Amino acid sequence: MSRKSASRKPAQPRPERAKKTSRAGSESQAVRGEVRQGVQWVTVDEDNDGQRVDNFLLAQLRGVPKSIIYRVIRKGEVRVNKGRVKPDSRVRTGDQVRIPPITRKEKPDQVAPGSRVQGVMESAVVFENEQMLVVNKPSGIAVHGGSGLSFGLIEVLRSARPAAKFLELVHRLDRDTSGLIMVAKKRSALRYLQDELRQKRIRKHYHALVAGDWPASVDRVDVPLLRYEMPNGERRVKVDAAGKASLTTFRCLEHYAGYSLVEASPITGRTHQIRVHSAWAGHPIAGDDKYMDDVSLKAFRSIGGQRLMLHARTLEFTLPVSGEAVRLEAPYDDAFNDVLRKLSGRLKGNDQ
Repeated sequence: MSRKSASRKPAQPRPERAKKTSRAGSESQAVRGEVRQGVQWVTVDEDNDGQRVDNFLLAQLRGVPKSIIYRVIRKGEVRVNKGRVKPDSRVRTGDQVRIPPITRKEKPDQVAPGSRVQGVMESAVVFENEQMLVVNKPSGIAVHGGSGLSFGLIEVLRSARPAAKFLELVHRLDRDTSGLIMVAKKRSALRYLQDELRQKRIRKHYHALVAGDWPASVDRVDVPLLRYEMPNGERRVKVDAAGKASLTTFRCLEHYAGYSLVEASPITGRTHQIRVHSAWAGHPIAGDDKYMDDVSLKAFRSIGGQRLMLHARTLEFTLPVSGEAVRLEAPYDDAFNDVLRKLSGRLKGNDQ
């Protein structure tokens, strides 16, 4: 019996299968330089009681753009006690907040403050309790990193105190200004102290060495200040009618030959306020490379002056929680003292 041979169709070339790409590999390519964070459940503590949802998330998700935070709130991905919320909804102590998966850019490795600078900053703490601390900031150290700076005062403190859950600047000082600056250790303290500043219940007094003979008749400068940008991108401030109302009171403490030591008390808190008001009055602060003329600056350098002679000397405020009145005074640093010692032999009217 003949066996029929099955008629075979010509072999068709198999379609080439698409090569599988490792999902993990493709995802790692897609998110290179990014970190994806899973769902988080965060319990609101008493320090965040009453905070807006958007601000609460901004604090929890540092570095995440505001646009993403508002988008996940709008889409209902953020829940408080399993319910939808709006950006201006308020969280309360004990609330359970669901934070959805978020992809954030991975931060590049940053230079960490060394133990030496941490030690310097810790030794500069002149007051501390459970709610806040006050630092006598050295001249030349910015209050925070950025603009080419790896770190500033607040980053140094956070690095020196890794267990601290909350450390935030209450106000600011220019990089080259030394003296007292407040740091909040709790959000409730930050809100309290910033409100005290807005209500002008915190008194700040600075000591400044200015060029020339400060007249006793000038006890206040009340001219508006306007921020502007130089062609090279540097930000400065000038007296301008279009600016914001600004007031500084002045009191002369000592006259030297060619200089005066004054106490300056800013009633408003504009950028470079004391520096610009002093210069406008005809007595720029010694060592001010932004607002002092070149001839005067060179003369100050010739007597050994190296730093901006502006120091946040005194703070008067009431403590959060207890309401106790406190007055703190910070000593000058060596560079400030050295200049005053050199000028002490040149007191006005002294024959030396």
